[in-house]
Parts: sequence; C-alpha cells; structure tokens
Amino acid sequence: MKLSKLKNAFAEWLNNMLYSSRSQVLNTLISLKAFIWLTATILLLYVFGFETEKGELEQVFLGLDVVLIIYFSTFLIRLLYEFRRTEFLKNNKLETFLVLIIIINTISNHFLDNKIIGFFIESFEFKSYEDAYLALITFFFIILIIYELINASDIFSRLKASPANSFIVSFMILILFGTGMLMLPAMTNQEGSMKFMDALFTSVSACCVTGLIVVDTATFFTIKGQIVIMILVQIGALGIISFASFFANIMKSGVGIKQQLFLQDYLISESLFSAKGLLRKIIFITLLLELITFVLIYFTWGDEVVFTSQAQKLFFTAFHAVSAFCNAGFSLFTNGLAEHGVATSYILHIVVAISMIFGTIGFSTIQDIFSLKRLRDRYQNPWKDWTLSTKVAVYTTAFLIVFGMLVFYLLERDYILSDKNFMEATISSFFQSVTRTAGFNTVDIGALRTPTLILLAFLMFIGASSGSVGGGIKTSTFYLILVSVFATIRGRLKIEIDKRFIPKELLFKALSIFFFAASINLIGVFVLTLTESNFSFVQIIFEQVSAFGTVGLSTGITSELSTAGRVVIILSMFVGRVGTLTFAFALSSRQISQNYKYPKAHLMVG
Repeated sequence: MKLSKLKNAFAEWLNNMLYSSRSQVLNTLISLKAFIWLTATILLLYVFGFETEKGELEQVFLGLDVVLIIYFSTFLIRLLYEFRRTEFLKNNKLETFLVLIIIINTISNHFLDNKIIGFFIESFEFKSYEDAYLALITFFFIILIIYELINASDIFSRLKASPANSFIVSFMILILFGTGMLMLPAMTNQEGSMKFMDALFTSVSACCVTGLIVVDTATFFTIKGQIVIMILVQIGALGIISFASFFANIMKSGVGIKQQLFLQDYLISESLFSAKGLLRKIIFITLLLELITFVLIYFTWGDEVVFTSQAQKLFFTAFHAVSAFCNAGFSLFTNGLAEHGVATSYILHIVVAISMIFGTIGFSTIQDIFSLKRLRDRYQNPWKDWTLSTKVAVYTTAFLIVFGMLVFYLLERDYILSDKNFMEATISSFFQSVTRTAGFNTVDIGALRTPTLILLAFLMFIGASSGSVGGGIKTSTFYLILVSVFATIRGRLKIEIDKRFIPKELLFKALSIFFFAASINLIGVFVLTLTESNFSFVQIIFEQVSAFGTVGLSTGITSELSTAGRVVIILSMFVGRVGTLTFAFALSSRQISQNYKYPKAHLMVG
C-alpha cells in the first residue's frame, strides 16, 4: 500500500515537473517523427530500388541504425510526457511491440553474436548477413511507415470529399505509388527503369487484382519487383480505406461516421455496427485463409515442379497463396498454372480453386457460415438459417460454377481437353469455371474455341459476390435482375425471394449497376475496335470484359495492345475495381428527396 502511494506521488511529481514543457516537446517530436520516416523511406527506396555496393550498403545500414535509435528515443520521451503511461502503452500496442523488437535485436547484436540474424540466414537460405539484415530491417520499417500513414489517414475524415471520392483517390494514390516503385531500376532484370506505361499498367492490374500483364511477371521482374506486386495485390484486394480504417479502429480513436457509412455500403453490411465490427474480422479471415492456402499449396506442388532453393519454394508458395485468395491471377510462371509440371498438379489446382471461391463469396458470407458464434447459434436453434445475402451468394456462385464447368467440358472435350482423361478434364473444367473471377489458367486460353470464350466472357461479366475481393456486376445483381424478369413475365408486381419482399430501391440499384457495366464495356469494345483492328472481335470483347471484371484472363493479346488500347484497359480495370455505382456516385451529387408525388404516367415499353 505504501509502495503504491509512493509510486503515485512520484508520478504526480514527475507530471507536474514536465507539464510546462510538455506541449513544446510533443510538437517537436511530431516534426522529428516526420523527419525520421522521410529519412527511413529515402534510405529504403535507395537500397531496395537501386543496385548498391557493399560499402554503400554499410552506410545505409548505419543510417537506418541511427533512425532506429532516434525512433527509440522519441518513443521513450513520448512515454515520459504521457500522464497516463499505462494507457499510452495499451493504445500504442504495435509501437510498443516494435520497440521491444529493437531492444531484443540490440541485445542479440551486442551479446548473442547476432544469433537472431543467423537463425534467419539458416532458415531462409539468405546468401549473406547483409541480405538477411536488409530483409528484416525492410520488413520492420515497412510496418512502421504503414502504421504512421494509417495514423495520418484521419485526413480523409476531415476532408469534405464524399466517401466514394475518398475511396477512388486512395486507389489512385496506391496505383501511383506502385507505378513509382516498379520503375525503380532494381525491380526489373533489364537495364534502367521500366517504361512508365508498362509500370502503370502493371500497378493498376495489381491494385485492381486483375492479373492482366504486358510483361512476363516471372522473368521480367526481380524478386524485389515481385514482392512489390504481391503487396499491391494484398492492399488492393482489401481496399486501402478498409485497411486503414481497420487499423485506425484498433489502434486509435476509431472509425469516423463518414467512413462507417461508406464501409457499410462497401462491405454490404446491414448496419453501421456490423460494418465496423466486420472490419476487424476481414483482416483475420484474409490472413487465416491465406495461411491455410499457403500450407496446402506448399505440400501440393507437383514432383515435376523444381525450385532452386527452399527460400524460392516458400516465396512462390506465398505469392500464389495471396494471388489465389485475392483473385488476382498473377503467377510466377511464364504460362501461369499451365506451365509444364504445374499443369498436371491437379491437387494444387483444386486447392487454388477452393481458395479463389472463398475469395469470391464475400467476407460477410464467410462470417455468416463459418463463425463459431453463428455455428453455435444454429446448432442450438436448428430453425435459424443463413441470411438471404448468404444464400444468394452461395447458391448463385455454386450454380455458375457447375453451369460453367459442364458447358466448358462439353465445348472443349474433343478439343483442348482431348489429351486428358475424364477426371483430369473435369478438374480442368471446374478450375476454368471457378477462375472466372481470378485470371489463373491451367489451359491455353488463346486456344479455346469461340463459344467457350463467349461463355467465359459471360461468367466474367457476372463476376464474384458482393463484399468480396472479386469484380464484375456481382452475383446478387445478376440474381436480382433474373428474379425481376421472371416476376415481370408472371405478371407479379412484387419481387419476393425466400418469403422476403425486395424493395424497389434494390432493384433500381441492380439495374443501374447492370446499365453502367454494360455501357462501360460497350464503350470499351467500341474504342478497342478502332485502336486494335489487328485482333478479332471476340478477342477484343474477351479482353475488355476480363479487364472490367478484374479477372485477368486473356487470349494473349495484352502485351500487343497499342498505347491507346492499354489506356482503355487501364480505365476499365480501375472502374471495374472501384465499382460502377461508386464511380457514378463520385461523379454526381445525391438529390435531396422531395416529399411530393407526380401523377402516374403510362409509357409503352417493349
């Protein structure tokens, strides 16, 4: 008791002594932190983006060590000047954890003969101490820099821009950042920098989780460039605002109402509370499913797939696990999953396909089906069922997969599948039906028949389910339009699904999405027929729909597109990713509802 009183008395005395200088010191630390992260970013860009000699690398390491010391000192000063120090540590868990890593690493370097670095060298087969240290320090600073950028994301909530505009601007910033990173000399195996248009195209394709490429990801980029693409895919799949809002929610004061309203619509959540709560679970679900996919892929590589080292196998596995769940379609094989050896790894194909399915049915659907709370609730109350949104997502997705698989098999059984037995042909058909949202391929897409290309274009246009990482008009939109058509044919005035009444606002939204999607694709195809006259009409339609649906399947014409054609595809990928309705709302202002009603009019239709 006496010790507690002495502790409180000392804390009060210390706070009183520091109070007069607190404001000035904290303001100075803000400027110092900005300088720290600017310096760290420049040093990392230099060592990561350019080829450096050993002497230059040592100087960079020295600079990074100085930055770490300053960062450690600023953290201690901030802790000292916080009157509620325990609460400060709780509110800054990540920074506290990273500071502990600095302390552990310092102890290892000075007293344990760098055993921590040595462990990474042995486990991941790094060529030298410098490579291992660079990998660790880069990962460390990337986390810190992202953390500081997320803390600065409060700017979005202070701006008067609408959530839709904020969402679009955030993606533009991510795309430009990715373009700049890919243009650094060390990102490619060629001399000099990557061309701006090629870098922009690749960055848009990665951020929009499309997978269309103008250069070979496997051979054109170094491992650094491939890592950048993987990071862009991961951030782009989740949505940068969702990413930032999640971390802001768990680390700072929470998510603003404006962000919550947008996230509610973006995640297809029924309430602000559920949208805000779902954000936490999105990251957990994503990382968990990607980890499971990583483990399964690691053990299902075919015997004919040869890796030069254990580190390469781990990296290839991680890259394809992220690309599969995020439905990106990027591959580190020149021919995708149709590469020799990989093309016959049918268990691998099933693993990748299942991961893609989880990525397309939507986060809220996964939560509704697999959360322990919902499972326990349904077990205790058998009469409780999935939500209507979950049913539509699951049943429509299952129907499209089965329909696509059967038609693909029937169309290609005597053609591209002729060299496979029944089971191999079935798995290949299943995979190509699933990959309508992802862009992976286990067969040569360019060799498919015209009816098959039309089938895939139809499936790509529909795309994934709402609130997922995939694109397209979404399965719920397709289902709602289909139900409304049948209701009209039957002369029903109301649309009812599973004994639930569907309000007209949802139907209008579905029709608007369909109209914008169809219009954008028609415009894209029209322009491409003018700029790419050397390709067939079916190839152009397939490429355009693939870009809009953020799929990434191609008949092989992407790298041969003209500059104008690439611009069309870039815009299609971007609009397809941010969403046609979001894009339309961003370009217009919402009308204030009028509390009056005009007389009913009759208009001939059909």
